[in-house]
Amino acid sequence: TGLYRHVMIIGADTLSRHVDWTDRTTCVLFGDGAGAAILGSVPEGRGFLSYVMGGDGSGADLLKIPAGGSRKTASAETVAHREHYIKMAGNEVFKFGVRAMADGSLEALNRAGLSPTDVDLFVPHQANVRIMEAAARRLEIPMERVVSDVERCGNTSAASVPLALDRARREGQVKDGALLVFVGFGAGLTWAATAMRWTDTPGVRKQESGS
Repeated sequence: TGLYRHVMIIGADTLSRHVDWTDRTTCVLFGDGAGAAILGSVPEGRGFLSYVMGGDGSGADLLKIPAGGSRKTASAETVAHREHYIKMAGNEVFKFGVRAMADGSLEALNRAGLSPTDVDLFVPHQANVRIMEAAARRLEIPMERVVSDVERCGNTSAASVPLALDRARREGQVKDGALLVFVGFGAGLTWAATAMRWTDTPGVRKQESGS
């Protein structure tokens, strides 16, 4: 809308607070992280080209923390039953994640008048490698054009896409004029995707990541 010249977007999660360390089906997957990006105006034809967002509440029970909110308040019983930790139906979330990331990305590309063959870099939510590989296969995007950071950070939820983008930039994968597709999914169940024509910012110096 032109209301602001620059906007900072931040995605951060500390999932280690919410994992059950006795549940090996979930605790080994998640990590803590924070990522940020600053958005500003770019020339016509650059920047964000399309957006897609969606939700399907029928899958809410597939990925949730059962207790601690208004529906099921905390009690000695909920604590004893370990209901204040992430619970996930892994197989169903896997199938949803593949479908949501592939279909959401394709819809974003269609809205921009583009196709998967136009994509220079695919930056998906870093849920796990198998989901990313399956989504890339559906889109027929080769893995050398898929950013994978999950082996370093785990699934950092809201932080995973900005962290993966930062890693790709530092390693020289993101080129001026490149077409990028970002896609994520999560609890709810929800998903979002966008297609973007990258513009390098003059004068920005790439730095090595710190601790």
